[in-house]
Amino acid sequence: MSDFTSLPDLALRSNRGAVVAANDESFEERENLIQPWEPRFSPETFGPKGQEYDGWETRRRRSPGNDWAIVRLGLTGVIRGVVVDTAWFKGNYPPHISVEACRVSGYPSVAQLNSAAKWVEIVPKSAIGGDAKHEFPVSDERVFTHVRLNMHPDGGIARIRVHGDVVPDPTMLTGLTVDLAALENGARVEACSNMFYSAPDNMLAPGLARNQAEGWETGRRRDDANDWATIRLAAQGIPDLIEFDTTNLVFNSPGEIRLLAIDHDGTGPLPGADDPAWFELQPRTPVQPDTPHRFRVRPDAQRPATHVRLDIYPDGGVARLRVLGSLTPTAERTLNSRWGAI
Repeated sequence: MSDFTSLPDLALRSNRGAVVAANDESFEERENLIQPWEPRFSPETFGPKGQEYDGWETRRRRSPGNDWAIVRLGLTGVIRGVVVDTAWFKGNYPPHISVEACRVSGYPSVAQLNSAAKWVEIVPKSAIGGDAKHEFPVSDERVFTHVRLNMHPDGGIARIRVHGDVVPDPTMLTGLTVDLAALENGARVEACSNMFYSAPDNMLAPGLARNQAEGWETGRRRDDANDWATIRLAAQGIPDLIEFDTTNLVFNSPGEIRLLAIDHDGTGPLPGADDPAWFELQPRTPVQPDTPHRFRVRPDAQRPATHVRLDIYPDGGVARLRVLGSLTPTAERTLNSRWGAI
């Protein structure tokens, strides 16, 4: 897989994306395009319209033109690559696709997107095959809010993945208490000790985890060490409140947790956890299974931070981690500059 596939999927339904329109969905619904699970297939499951597929499928086109679907990104940002997956579509996939993107503020209607938005091509018309994942790197540095997937001329596509760097709208962050560790605000897990069962970015995802697979879970340790994850915060901020959630983790939650923070200037790698530059937001504390926990940060630890390190003892799973606080004036200037520049 390409390097860009490790970045967040800006279009994912569980990241608040939505397929807001399609010109045709005669066989299968457009909403399937951004579902978080891998495409499924059961042979000889025939409905009134034929074999059922886990994807978007249009009728056989008998006129000029092409079919299209518009996706509102749940996470605005710079798109680094697109994956078009035709899983299980073997005789009914489109021979070519293209992808366009636009940036529109507010909450535009479908009519406004089709008539007034300035769409730019980020993936040119490209040949694809059936029952395969097709990766297309994107080099455009602009921030986008929507993408339009075009099928030439018609057919079926199981999924579209739109990977990129989250760039939040600073007007929704400045002057407020916000989640500094939220994926939707631009936070990312930069390193972790283990992700055997699931990726650590999951614990930064929007909303509540519906099951243990929607959090971060490590393998079982058989040594004397512990698991950990380092999170780059959305921007430099001052933490006030920590939320640590083990919901759905009944027999595999950690026994204890600890949260450190550091204000790092971005030059060179982060120092090790034993470096005195790290300071303690939450000391090593026992936690309970299947329970949301909230901890106020001590006044002496309410200092600027750019990263946090979560230690879990000895291993286990985390449904969600939230670090609530406020941006520093430096961070507000940086976010406003980036939002306005791209």
